[in-house]
Amino acid sequence: MSIVKNVAIVGHASKGKTTLAEAMLNVAGVTERMGKIADGNTVSDSDAEEKKRGVSISSSVLQFTYDNTKINVIDTPGLFDFALGQAEGLRAADSAIVVVSARSGIAAGAEKAFKDAGKKGMARIIVTSKMDDDRADFYKSFNGLVAKFGTAMCPVVVPILNGGKVAGYYNMIDDTSYVYDGVHKKASDVTHDDQARFDAIKEVFAEAVAGADDELMEKYFEGEPLTKEDKIKGLSQGIADGTVVPVFALSGLTGVGVDMLLDFIKDCCPAPKAEYAIDSNGEPVEITVDENAPLAAVCFKTVADPFIGKLNYFKVVAGKIVQGLSVVNSRTGKEERVGKVVTILGTKQTDAKEIPAGEIGAVVKLDGFKTGDTMCTSAKVVTLDGVAVPTPCYSMAINATKKGEEEKIANAIAKIIEEDPSIAYKANNETRQTVLSGLGEQHLDVCLSKLGAKYNVTATLSQPKVAYRETITRKVSAQGRHKKQSGGHGQFGDVFIEFEPYDTEKLEFAERIVGGSVPKNFFPAVEKGLQESMEKGVLAGYPMVGVKATLYDGSYHPVDSSEMAFKMAASLAFKAGIADASPVLLEPIVTLNALCNDEAMGDIIGDINKRRGRVLGMNPTGDGMQEILAEVPESEMTTFATSMRQITQGRGSFTTAFARYEKCPEHIAQNVIAEAAQEN
Repeated sequence: MSIVKNVAIVGHASKGKTTLAEAMLNVAGVTERMGKIADGNTVSDSDAEEKKRGVSISSSVLQFTYDNTKINVIDTPGLFDFALGQAEGLRAADSAIVVVSARSGIAAGAEKAFKDAGKKGMARIIVTSKMDDDRADFYKSFNGLVAKFGTAMCPVVVPILNGGKVAGYYNMIDDTSYVYDGVHKKASDVTHDDQARFDAIKEVFAEAVAGADDELMEKYFEGEPLTKEDKIKGLSQGIADGTVVPVFALSGLTGVGVDMLLDFIKDCCPAPKAEYAIDSNGEPVEITVDENAPLAAVCFKTVADPFIGKLNYFKVVAGKIVQGLSVVNSRTGKEERVGKVVTILGTKQTDAKEIPAGEIGAVVKLDGFKTGDTMCTSAKVVTLDGVAVPTPCYSMAINATKKGEEEKIANAIAKIIEEDPSIAYKANNETRQTVLSGLGEQHLDVCLSKLGAKYNVTATLSQPKVAYRETITRKVSAQGRHKKQSGGHGQFGDVFIEFEPYDTEKLEFAERIVGGSVPKNFFPAVEKGLQESMEKGVLAGYPMVGVKATLYDGSYHPVDSSEMAFKMAASLAFKAGIADASPVLLEPIVTLNALCNDEAMGDIIGDINKRRGRVLGMNPTGDGMQEILAEVPESEMTTFATSMRQITQGRGSFTTAFARYEKCPEHIAQNVIAEAAQEN
């Protein structure tokens, strides 16, 4: 089996991830010149939306060979609105390169990516990019990394400062100083401004590497110098078990230092490793990386494009994907035959003979597979871990610009959801709106742009309506009398009904008729008339809840009375009685479970209070984070996702779940009633 290294490039937006990916391709000899984001000609960001916005909005796979090693890079978006791309990259890769700016330090996206990769047990590398910037300060950045993430930080490539400027780079592994001509390096004896600081950071490296292995630690304490082979051994072991996080200074824009990063990936990053899956009996089973074993592969990304068709990207853990092979989707249990198999470089597809264990590749035009599914064989059905798809947290009502195009929009969004399952689309029958949900304003904006560009249909967004309820607060009695004479048989129904508050959502119907004033055969008609009336309250037309109606008297006509007449009479009694029973508006309350960084907790609680929320409790979760449990009116939550992101700088997350209905404050109820009156 050939040597394969799978790495994801992650971090905050606009810190140099895509630029680094371009430099890696150029240094590896894949491209003749580096593409630039500003010019819209990078291999990674080839989507029209990415070119227009100048940012990555989806993950991009770049497969190439460097020094006889197959390297698969997944370049991921840094904007939180497009967090699915990072989740895809972390599922497919075995190592994560976290990019931070040597100029501005650790941003929220880098911190989150570092922690997410750590939770998955991945090897982590930190790249301090933008070393070409005059304001770059590697040593300040490195100290910030140690302060934030601890002493596992291990400086592997550091800048040589001469006259206050970067004069070259020192590689701790081969103990050599280098200067660059373009992307090509040569050894140099360039000297340092601050030899004491340089000696100190060399010592940090030596301690970190020696600490990863008992033999090396003994050698280090005995004062023996560590050889290049010793260092590679210690780094390989330390990065695999998480005790060492290598740090590289480089410039993605110029490509300087990128060759040393590629050498490190080749020599030290872990190869694909065994994973646990669930077998057909629900039992855990270890899947080893063996191309001769039964197939087990996870679909980590899907492209569903009207122009290029459907493409499913797979990471193969065991076995191999070969064209013509009969495979099973463990989620659906359905068999399918593999079509064309390809390797990927951005949008470029190259036909491949197979995708063996440990490798990444794509299959063209599979019908039943979606992101997160496991491909296996009928002889051994297993389910691997899927992709951690982010939960949609920002919702808007979507409306077709042209009448009659609602179905066209629904079909187009279904296609978009195939490649972006962090979008949700749902019809709300109660508010008569269709709601589009995603991870933020930009996320939904891109979705609308795709509707127009790829599916030739346009739509607008508006605030989603809240599903209020109405109820009564006191007991009343009311008469409903329906009498109509129009030649021949007339219509007659007469009822007396008692209405009272009751602790049920649906109507509670009872009767205590004495002496047959209303015949029993008309009771169902009375109940049906009341149930239909409950669908529309008297205040703002919202459904009624919490009502008990007791039919206690009435009268009938032996000829003119009918089910329809008593149904109408019940409806009249309902309108008269409910209006007199001190009706009130109820608003939905949601349980909010928010996770935020310690320093943002006070501001988040303040924001919740401004939204009429009640904080129920707080719980430190460790790692500098706090869990906040609260109850908030649903109507106040429309902008919470945006506020949460701003206050926590993207470090926070939250989920909501319906809790119950509560009486709406009078001033808010009056606004809702007035709006409903205007609409009607």
